[in-house]
Order: sequence, then structure tokens, then C-alpha cells
Amino acid sequence: MSFDTVIRSIFSAFFIASVIRISTPIIFPAMGGIIAIQAGVSNMALEGIMNAGAFTGVIVSAYTGNVWLAVLCGMLAGVFIASLLALFHLRFNTNITLAGLALNLFCSGATVFLLFVFTGDKGNTSNLPSLSVPTIDIPVIKDIPVLGQLLSGHPVFTYLAFLTAFLVYIFLYRTRFGTHLRAVGENPEAATSLGINVKLTRFVALILSGVLAALGGMSLSMAYLQMFQREMAAGRGWIGLAAVWLGAKRPLGVLLASILFGLADAIANQLGSLKVPSQLVQMIPYLTTVVALVVYAIQQKQEIINRIKKYQRENTETVTAESSIKK
Repeated sequence: MSFDTVIRSIFSAFFIASVIRISTPIIFPAMGGIIAIQAGVSNMALEGIMNAGAFTGVIVSAYTGNVWLAVLCGMLAGVFIASLLALFHLRFNTNITLAGLALNLFCSGATVFLLFVFTGDKGNTSNLPSLSVPTIDIPVIKDIPVLGQLLSGHPVFTYLAFLTAFLVYIFLYRTRFGTHLRAVGENPEAATSLGINVKLTRFVALILSGVLAALGGMSLSMAYLQMFQREMAAGRGWIGLAAVWLGAKRPLGVLLASILFGLADAIANQLGSLKVPSQLVQMIPYLTTVVALVVYAIQQKQEIINRIKKYQRENTETVTAESSIKK
């Protein structure tokens, strides 16, 4: 494929539709990350939860033939891992970063072990008759040129991911529990003085983030593909965390950041058809993450400098006013 062909394909409706699909497994853990971080805890086990959810969904669908039961079991797998993280951090006061990393390693090893137990293969579940979630064709819109290709015909997980961004906003900023959750994240001592159970609130936040991360994993194994592969999350859990910070911990900002990372991944897929070393192409999504975080760090540093300057200016004006009064 020539370079001109690749460029033309990037500016096509098909490419934009692929960006939407590729963004899906990033949006889910990113939205889960928002909920946890707003509660003052960071779910560092998102990567492992995605792998656990992806594996569980495929295995249950293959052995039961019921796709929705498989989705439910995948979500329960996310709840289980998130509960372990909450237990270690909230009950035993373990450092949440170390606990999250440990659970990521646990999920990585456990999924490979169980993969071999169920299939006799340590690479993927291609020999299992696993199911995929249905796609949705939107009436009327599906028949409109270009627009139909962009908005219709996506797996149900894709629509659910974008709906989740809206629901997370409603949950955090339009519900009483969401207000309590943000209060816990901003000032747990003040929240406790108001009668809010800090540990329970953080527990619920971690459970919700686990459910969303598991959905992200299943969007890979039961929509993007129709099988589980070893280390299937491939860093998307970490990218989801990066999207949280890049999006300033706001649902809309995080959604746009997730789409940005999805765009980088889609471009990498297109460039893979050129005579470019595969290692360089595979670096693009992660390089984009690093650059985005550097930009975010620079912005945060500039904001701090501006606040200091504003404080100094206000302090100087106060001193000047007091001196004038004394005179």
C-alpha cells in the first residue's frame, strides 16, 4: 500500500469509524479511573481487571452459549479484583500503587494459567467457540451515506462506552452520592465530620471502576475480536489512567483524551501497511501517551506559577492598601 493511499484512508469515514471502535476499550477504564480518583483513590489495577474481564467473558460465553451471562460474569470478575484492591488498601492499609501492581501481575499470570487449563494453549482461545456481543444498526441513520457508516453498525459496547461518559457525569455532579464521593476525594476529614463513611465511599468507587474496566476488557475479546489473547489489554488500562489526568479528571475531557489515544492507535494500524519497522509503528500509541502527559505536566506547572503570581500580586496589593490606611 502506498503512502498516498494510507493518507487518503486516514481521511475517510471508515477510518473515523475505526477510531470510534478502537477508543472503546480505553474509554471504559478511563471512566472507571475518574470515579476512583475523584474519591481519592487511584485504581492501579485497571490493566489486570481488563485482562480478567476479557478472559472471563470469553470462557463463560464459550461454555454456556449465553453472551449476556458472559458479560455479567466478566463484570463480576472486575468486581472481585477491585474488591481485593479495596481490601488490601482500605482494610489492611496497603499502599494502593503497590497493591494495584501486584494485582496486575496476579491477573496476568492467572489468566495465562487458566487459559492453559481450559484450552491447553498459553497464547489464545482460538479453539473455543466463544461469542461476541451484537452490533446495532440504527434505523434511518444506517441508510444515510457517510453518517450511517460513522454512527451505525458498531458493537453494543461502543455505544455503551459513550453513554457511560454521560452517565459518569450525571453520577458525579448530579447525584447526592456523587457529591459525597467528590467530597471524600477533596477532603476526607471534612467529609467524615459531615457523617460520610469515607472507606465505604471509596470501596464503592473502586467497585464501580472495576466494573467499567472489565467492560473495557470484554470490548476487546467479545467485540473487537472474538477470542482472548494473552495480555490482551496491551497497556490500555494504563492509557486509560493517563487519559484521566490529561482530561483534567472531567468526563468530557477524559472522553476526548481517550479518543485522542484511539486516534493514535488507529493511525498506527494504518501505518503498519507501509514498509515501516513494526516496532516503530507499535510505539505510536504509547509515545502519544508520554507526549500527552508531558504536555499535561507543563500545563499544571504553568497553572501553579500563575497561582503563585496571583497570590503575590494580591498580597502586594493588600500590603499597599494597609500602608495607605496607616498614612
